[in-house]
Amino acid sequence: MMSSLPDQFHALVIGASGAIGAAFVDLLRSSPRCASVCGLHRHSTPRLDFTDENSVADAARVLGAGPRYHLIINAAGLLHSEAFMPEKRLADLNYMQMQATFQANTFGPALVMRHFVALLASERAIMAMLSAKVGSIGDNRLGGWYSYRASKAALNMMVKTAAIEVARSQKNSVLVALHPGTVSSRLSQPFRGETVGRPARDAAAEMLHVIDALTPANSGSFRSYNGAELPW
Repeated sequence: MMSSLPDQFHALVIGASGAIGAAFVDLLRSSPRCASVCGLHRHSTPRLDFTDENSVADAARVLGAGPRYHLIINAAGLLHSEAFMPEKRLADLNYMQMQATFQANTFGPALVMRHFVALLASERAIMAMLSAKVGSIGDNRLGGWYSYRASKAALNMMVKTAAIEVARSQKNSVLVALHPGTVSSRLSQPFRGETVGRPARDAAAEMLHVIDALTPANSGSFRSYNGAELPW
């Protein structure tokens, strides 16, 4: 697993308390080539909570005292909550839902890039942000899910823009937006995720396989779990 990374590589998973994040942590910990895996979430030490801007910078500062990371994955995101479900119509739009969705899917991940890019190893290193195919403007045929679609489209732009900047000083680094597909998780449960989705461990393994094959020339791209490049 992750044979393109140096032996005894170091990995970081943000959103490690979720189904996909936990699966990434388990898979990486089971790899003899992985020296360490750090999992961050709202209740970890250090904590990382996208509703608290300072927690992102503080977590990066704490981890900055340790080894550089060869792999950083952000698996945190929000589709629905106890307070709301994805909007089906323009009439459903409201500030509270849009702000919460963008905070989790765009603002938080953007701050992760800001503060954690400096923690990437100088040799080959990859930062992967979990996005979603429904964030593709070119692939949008059904409409609906306004905030979620827009927040992931905005995340894709953040990844693309950051990749251009990072390439100037960290030529061995790869930044990528990844579509995990439908996974059996709390996020997909209201949408028949348990019946149409696949286990989080399978999705995480597929995405690690895709990540492993990426080169710096692929930095800034939007990829599916099967390796296909997705339209913006």
